[in-house]
Order: sequence, then C-alpha cells, then structure tokens
Amino acid sequence: MAEQNLANHGKFLPPFHFFVVPVLTINLIYSLYWSGKMGFAPRGILQVLVVAALAVGFLSARMMALKVQDRVIRLEERLRYERVLPPELKPRIGEFTVSQLVALRFACDAELPALARKVPDDKICERKAIKQMVKTWKPDYLRA
Repeated sequence: MAEQNLANHGKFLPPFHFFVVPVLTINLIYSLYWSGKMGFAPRGILQVLVVAALAVGFLSARMMALKVQDRVIRLEERLRYERVLPPELKPRIGEFTVSQLVALRFACDAELPALARKVPDDKICERKAIKQMVKTWKPDYLRA
C-alpha cells in the first residue's frame, strides 16, 4: 500500500464511484431524453422519477456511511486526546467540532498537542486547512 499523505488520502470506492454513479447518471440522462422525446407521457415521467430515486438513494447511503465514519472518528479521537494531550488541554476536548477532530486524526501523537491548541484558538474549522497544517502524517487506511 502506498504511503498516505495529504495529496493522496482521498479514497475512491471503484464499484461506487466508477460504476454505480456513471451508470445512474447515464440512465438519468437517457430517461430524460426519451421522456422529452415522447412528450413527457406518464410512463416516461415515472421512469425519470424511479431513476432519480435510485440515484438519490445510492448517494444518500454513501453520505450516511460517511456520517457514521465521522462519528466513529470523533469517538476514537476523543479517546486518543485523553491519552495524548497534556492535562491543561484535556478540559478543551469538548470544544472540538467533528470536522476538526476528523481532520486532526492525521496528526501524529507528538504533533497533536500543538495543533490541538492552535486549531480551536484560531477557530480553524475547514478540514483541508487543518490537514495542511499537519507536518508528520499519520495514515488512516480504514476509511469508508
């Protein structure tokens, strides 16, 4: 497995990103085309609605999986902070947003205390900005 870093940590799930999404997109475009060509008959409208429902359903399932992943990361990181942060920072663990915790998971244990001070003090909330602050990347290969 290649070493993970800021540039390559995004994950594609090939069956979803390279099969399901393109097939549903093509099917939606095709259904819209034929429905328009047939004068928007009830059967054509129903077909478009079914295709749209499938697309929304699959995308919703993906978003739900990512939300659950973020919740698990939040729990893992709070436990890690209890172990790694110095005593004066532990009372601030509850101040971190889910986005901050998710982004800071890539910071190594040695780097975490300094970033755990800076991120909430400077009110940095954007995941990408926090990830760019990490110098020593701790990979996460178990993402959904």
